Amino acid sequence: MACPHVSASNLRKPSPSDSVYREDCTQCFDSIDDSNGLDVCLKCFNGGCAGDRSHGSIHATTLDHPIALNIRRTRKVIVRDEPPMKMSKLAIAAETEADRYETKLTVKCLACGIEELDKEDPLIAPIVESVMKANTFSRKEEVKAWEQEMTSCEHILTMQQGPPRQIESQDLGHCSKCDLKENLWLCLECGALGCGRAQFGGVGGNSHALAHSKERNHGVAVKLGSITPEGTADVYCYSCDEERVDEDLGAHLANWGIILSERQKTEKSLTEMQIEQNLRWEFSMTDEDGKELKPLFGPGLTGLKNLGNSCYLASILQCLFDMPAFQERYNVGLDRIPGVADPAQDLETQLRKLADGLLSGRYSKPDSDISVSEHTPEGPHQKGLQPSMLKHLIGRGHAEFSTMRQQDAFELLQHLIKLITRSPHPEGLSDPTQSMRFVLEQRLQCLNCKKVRYSANEQDGIFIDVPLEKLPAEEGQEPKYKPVTLKQCLDNLTASEVVELTCSSCSSKDGFSKRTLFKTFPDVLVVNARKMAVVNWVPVKVDVPVFVDDEPFTLDEYLSKGQQPDEEALPEDSDAGGSNVPAFVPNVEALTMLEGMGFPIVRCEKALHATGNTDANAAMEWLFAHMDDPDIDVPVTLGGAADASSAADPEKLAMLESMGLSGPRAVKALKETGGDVERAIEWLFSHPDDEGIIEDADGAAAPSSGEKKEAGSAELPARFQLQSIACHKGTSIHAGHYVAFIRKKLDDGVSWVLFNDEKVVKVDDVEEMKKYAYVYFFKRV
Repeated sequence: MACPHVSASNLRKPSPSDSVYREDCTQCFDSIDDSNGLDVCLKCFNGGCAGDRSHGSIHATTLDHPIALNIRRTRKVIVRDEPPMKMSKLAIAAETEADRYETKLTVKCLACGIEELDKEDPLIAPIVESVMKANTFSRKEEVKAWEQEMTSCEHILTMQQGPPRQIESQDLGHCSKCDLKENLWLCLECGALGCGRAQFGGVGGNSHALAHSKERNHGVAVKLGSITPEGTADVYCYSCDEERVDEDLGAHLANWGIILSERQKTEKSLTEMQIEQNLRWEFSMTDEDGKELKPLFGPGLTGLKNLGNSCYLASILQCLFDMPAFQERYNVGLDRIPGVADPAQDLETQLRKLADGLLSGRYSKPDSDISVSEHTPEGPHQKGLQPSMLKHLIGRGHAEFSTMRQQDAFELLQHLIKLITRSPHPEGLSDPTQSMRFVLEQRLQCLNCKKVRYSANEQDGIFIDVPLEKLPAEEGQEPKYKPVTLKQCLDNLTASEVVELTCSSCSSKDGFSKRTLFKTFPDVLVVNARKMAVVNWVPVKVDVPVFVDDEPFTLDEYLSKGQQPDEEALPEDSDAGGSNVPAFVPNVEALTMLEGMGFPIVRCEKALHATGNTDANAAMEWLFAHMDDPDIDVPVTLGGAADASSAADPEKLAMLESMGLSGPRAVKALKETGGDVERAIEWLFSHPDDEGIIEDADGAAAPSSGEKKEAGSAELPARFQLQSIACHKGTSIHAGHYVAFIRKKLDDGVSWVLFNDEKVVKVDDVEEMKKYAYVYFFKRV
C-alpha cells in the first residue's frame, strides 16, 4: 500500500538559504554515527535522533512533517595490501568522507510507521539527492565564518607600477638584501623582492620587505609562495598594515613576468600559519615521567571537539557547566520547549542539549572511529561533542564571536552571561548567572573636608592586574617573571589610592582617597588575571605564575564596613540642579602622553579614570582592551544615575520600547544606569520584580511592593576554594590555545581534570599549569 503522505506538500528541496541538520540531532548529541542513525525531515530539514529519545518522531508529530530521510554512517574497515604512497611536500590529498565511511540512506514515513519507502520515487529521489549534496549546518556556518571580510584599499586601487620587466622568481629568486629564498614578498609597485617577518614554525625572515616599503614608500606586496593558478595569494598593504584583496592581481603580476596559470603554491598562507600556530600551542598530555596521561570517561567527563579555533569557547563552557547553578538550570530534560518550532535556533534548547551532553556521560566513551594505529599508549580519547548550533547562537550578530578566529575567553564569558541573563527563564528555573553576581562598593573621601561618598556596583567578575617583575634571564633564554600570590593581587585591587578630583563640597583640589572593597560576595567568584606587558607600545601577554592555594581561604578582610556613624556624606544634589559629584580632573602629564599617541581626549580621560589617573601605560592597556565598548566615546562621569532629564531621553525610551521594555520600569532602568541603554536592558532583566517606582523630589522612597534583593551575601566567614581554571598559552589572547582544569570527584577521590578540547585526562599536579591561568572560578564553601 502506497504511503498517502508522499506528496509535494510534505516534501521540498533545500534552498541555498536553508540549514540542513544532517549530522546530529538538534535537541541532543545523538548522531548519524549511532546505530539507529538520524532522521532528517524532508520538509524543514530538522535533524532528529531515531533512537530511544525519538526526537525525530516527536518533531514529525508536533509539526506534522511525516517524511524523513534516515542517515546511518559506519566506519569502513580498510585493509591495505601495499604500503601507502609517499606524500610529496605539498601534494597532501585529504581523506574524504566517502573514503572513511559507509553511509546507508532510508526514507521512511513516521506517521504511518513505514520504515522503508521507495528512494527512487520521482517525488522523493531529487529531494534526497539535494539534501545529501547540501552543505550541512555546521559546514555552512564554518564556511561563512572563515570568509574574512578582506577588501581592497586606496593604495591598491591607485597603485602605479614601474616599467614591465621579468623578475627572478621560484628557485632563482632571493631577497634583495639577504640570501633568503623563501618567505619572499614582491613589491607590486617596483618589483623588488624582500623577505618577510620571521614566522611561527621556524620560517625565517628579516623584515626586508617592510624595510623596503618604508624606504621607498611602496605600500603593496604579495607573497610569492602563496600565489595559486586560481588567482589567490597573500596580498599585504604595509601602508594600511592589513591583509588586502587585489582584484587585478593577475595583471599586476604579469607586469613582472609572473603568469598565474604557471604558478604553484609552495608555501603556507598567513591564515594557514595562524591556524597551525593555534593548534600547536599544546598543553602537556604527559606526567613528570613522560608517561601519557590516562583518558577519563563518564558523567561530567565529556570533551568538546574543536570547531576551528574554538578552544576559548570549550574552556569556558566546561567551567560554567561544572557549576551547580548551571547544572540545576539546564540539566532538566530534553523535552521540546513549548512554542519552539526550530530547536536549532533556540538558546534554551541548545543550552539544555549541551548540559545533557556534558553531564550525562552518554557520549563520554572511547572514539570507535579511531584506528588502532592512531591510539595513544593509554588508548583512544573521546570523539568530543560538536557544539556547532550553540556556537552559532552565541556568535549570531556579534562581530567577533561569529568568526572562526580565536577570541578572548573572558570576553566570551561576559557575552554569554549577558545572553543568558536576557533570555527568558521558565517558571521555577532561575538565572544561573545570579550565582556569580555580587556588589563592589567604592569609597571616596575628600582629603581636605573628609566628607565621603559610597557607591555600589553590581558585577559578575573582577579583574586583577598581576604585578610584573622580570627575573634575570639566562643567556639565550626568554625572560621569566617573579611569581606572585593571589593575595598580593587582591591587596593591590583593594588598596587605597589618591585620585585627582575637585571636591564639590569644599572646592579643594587636594584630591580624594579612593578604595574599593566587596559589599557582598557571590557563590562563585570569577577572577580574570590580566598579565599584560607593553613592548614597543604593543600589549603582549606574559606568563606569570600566580600562586593560589588549593585549600579554602577567606576573603573576610576585603569586606566593606559601609558608611560609619562618624562619617559625613558629600551632598547628593548641587544648586545647579545637576548631579553634585566630584569633578574628574585627569592627570595632565598622562593625558598629554595618551593624546600624543593619537587617542581622542574623551577616551584618554575615560581610561585614566578607570585606571586610577596616574599611569599612562595602564591607561593605554585599558584602552586597547576596551576599544569596542559601546560607550567608549561617552564622556566620563562620576556617580550613579544620571539626572531625570537624561534618564528619560525619549530616543532611549523608544529603543527600549521597541524591545518590549516600556513603562515606569524602563524609565527607572535608564535612571539607574546613567542613561546607558545597554546597561539598562541588563538592569531590567536582572530586576524582574522592580515595579519602576522612583524616589520623589524630596528623596523619600515611594512604597514598593517588590524590592529586589541585593546580589550576593555579606555573611562571614567568606571562605572560597579554587574550583576551575581556564588556562591560556600564547603571547596574545587572540592566538594560542585555551584549556580548562576542573576539580572533580573521581572514583579514587577528588582530583584535577584537564579538558583539552575533546581530550579529558586526570592530572596529578597543576602547579606548572597555573602560570597559564587566565580565568579563575572560586566556589564559596
